[in-house]
Formats: sequence, structure tokens, C-alpha cells
Amino acid sequence: MRIGIFTETYTPYISGLVTSEVMLKNALEQEGHEVYVVTANLESFKYEYDEKEKVLRIPGLPTGIYDSRLTSIYPIQAVNKIKSWKLDVIHSQTEFAIGTFARLIAKQYNIPLVHTYHTMYEDYIHYITKGFFKKSSKKLVEYFTKFYCDTTATELIVPTNKTYKLFKEKYHFEKNIHIIPTGIEVERFYEENIDKKEVNNLRKTLKIQKKDFIILFVGRLAEEKNVEFLIESQKVLSEKYNNIKLVIVGDGPDKEKYEEYSKKLGLTKNIIFTGKAAWGDMPYYYHISNIFATASKTETQGLTIIEAMASNVTPVCMRDEAFQSMVTEELNGLFFETQKEYQNHILNLYKNPEMLKKFNKQARIQAEHYSSKNYAERVLEVYNRAIKEKQAENRFGLISKIAKNIKERMK
Repeated sequence: MRIGIFTETYTPYISGLVTSEVMLKNALEQEGHEVYVVTANLESFKYEYDEKEKVLRIPGLPTGIYDSRLTSIYPIQAVNKIKSWKLDVIHSQTEFAIGTFARLIAKQYNIPLVHTYHTMYEDYIHYITKGFFKKSSKKLVEYFTKFYCDTTATELIVPTNKTYKLFKEKYHFEKNIHIIPTGIEVERFYEENIDKKEVNNLRKTLKIQKKDFIILFVGRLAEEKNVEFLIESQKVLSEKYNNIKLVIVGDGPDKEKYEEYSKKLGLTKNIIFTGKAAWGDMPYYYHISNIFATASKTETQGLTIIEAMASNVTPVCMRDEAFQSMVTEELNGLFFETQKEYQNHILNLYKNPEMLKKFNKQARIQAEHYSSKNYAERVLEVYNRAIKEKQAENRFGLISKIAKNIKERMK
């Protein structure tokens, strides 16, 4: 099968979405499929095609939202290249410029379009509106999402039941929705595949001592991730046990604000900001940790949870439907709703290493369900369904056209 993945962001940009895209491409290629990627050029305003990696980069202008770029919708040079690929199916990963480009290409060349909805946009509109027109903006997001997913996609994929409910109960989506939790290359996080030397080097770099109990957060440092919750809770935890430390891996618009807030609370020795980490180094950060924590309520899934579990690290999460498909409470992780509840969970696990060890073991077992191979196989089923539907649609269209011609001749 010849597959085209259309996405706004791809390597060298680092994000959960990029991780899932690279993983899917690799897994599909291992199954013998040809996979092409169409994305925005994040490095320069140039048209580039990497023949070896099969990655087409389209010029784009910075949007001001992280490292994303807005591309020109219909560049003829890109169209000709994509046409030469003779794609069997297009898989779009975005609703914006590259997503619109995917829709136009699919329509022009009669190619089935599968779309994966990754982002709960209603939780991010404050970056555009700055707090104004909140109600009308949400309605606009709803209209735009329904238009792109309902009127253009042959099949829709969502990662969790939380997103499924958004489309079915709020947006009243009528087409097929496939719940497929995004997979990752879990093997690269397994303890037996980790270079212990690199883990020890990272400990030294971050000045983490053997006695330290590490809580890890990995993600974008921005309002919607609720990082302040973890920082404020750390004040209480560190006062009780000074060797409990919070390691925050990531970058974002609020990084400096969080660093200043940590200083204000007197937590410079108990909260470590590492900044952005290289993709290849990420497994080492999990393996210096005892617990993975997130207070975010805006995730569609949360791939960092799977990465933590694959690393034998227990996740402690805000009670949110996005995480409940992966974490089973008191089996492989814990949920909280308040700071007090979160602090009690951390202290309980700190004081009960045997309980933590049991959770860690179950976390690793659960993570195995999210392998890249399993994910790719389920996505392929959706591709095949989309291709069959498009073929049936074409046959119906042909029959209708013939019937119309006969009717006109009989007049």
C-alpha cells in the first residue's frame, strides 16, 4: 500500500504528535508499505524533498504558536510530486493548512482520506483570543472541526473514549469513528534496552543523588498543562521530605514564569528544569524517576503516560477520561483531583516501596498493549475500510451517471 501522511509538524520538531507519526511510519514500513510524509518546513522558507526518507517539506510562515508554520495551501511543485507517488490512501494528522492540502489532494485525485483528531482545540483557543470572545470562539472551533472531519474524511480515528464522546455527544458526528489509542515504540523504554551508563551520567548532570525520590513531568510548559499544580504541591512535599524532587522536562511559553514561581516558593533545590530534551535521550529521563506525574486536563491521550509505564514508572494522574483507558487505579497507577489527594498519593508511594514496585511491574505489562505494531495493524484496518468505501462510492457514482445519461436519452 502507498500511504501519504500529512502533518503540520514532523522531525526535527519534538512533540507527542511527532513521536506518534514517526512511530507509525516506521511500523508501516516494517510491514512492507511505502509511506510518504508531507509537512511544513520548520527550518526555512524552502521547498525540500528528502528522497531517502520520503519526506516532502512545504514552505510556511511562522504562526507564533510554538514552532508551527502556516503553509501555502496549493503549491504546484508539491502537487506534482505527490501525484507521482500514486497514493492509495491519505492519512491527515492536522486540521490546518497541511490538513486542507490533504483534503484538496484527496478530492482532486479521488483518494480516500483518513483523519486522526489529536487535539482538543477548545482548550487551546486562549492563545488566539487572549481571553476575549471565548464563547463564540468555541462555537467556531466546533463548526470548523465538524466541517473538516465530517464533510471531508472517509474515516475518522480518535485516540480515546473522551474524544469519541466529544464527537458523538457534543458534535453529533454521524460518520464512523474508530477509537485507536496511539501507540509508541515501547521497546526503546524497556529497562533491558537502556544504557545504564547514560542514566548515571544524566543523574550526575542533574545533580540527583542516590537518596533522592524523583517525580517526573514531561510536556509543554504552558497554561493548559497545569504545571503550577505540581509546583505548588512540591512545596508541601519538600517540606515533609527534602529528598523528594520534581524534574520538569520540556519547554514552552511559560517556562520562565514557572522558574520564577519556583524561586519565589524557595524550591530551586527541589525543582529541576531541564529544558527541551533530545528525542533519543528521553528514555533516560524516565529511568532516573520513581513516579511520573501530570495534572493536565487537556489531553486527548497523553503518550508520556505510556512512555512512563513502558519504563516501569508508575503514573500519578489528574482524574481525566483521557488517562483512564491506560491507567487502572491501584493496579498500575493512581488518580487525583485535589492537591491534597495528589500529595497523599506521592507520600504513600514514597513510604511504601513495595507497593510502588508492584505498580511499576503492572505499568510495564499494560504498556505492552500500546506497541507500534499493534497500533499500525489497527490503523491499516481503517485504511482498508476507507479504500473499500471509496471504491463503493465510485461505483455508485458511475451507476448514477449512467442512469442519468439513459434517462436524458429517453426524453
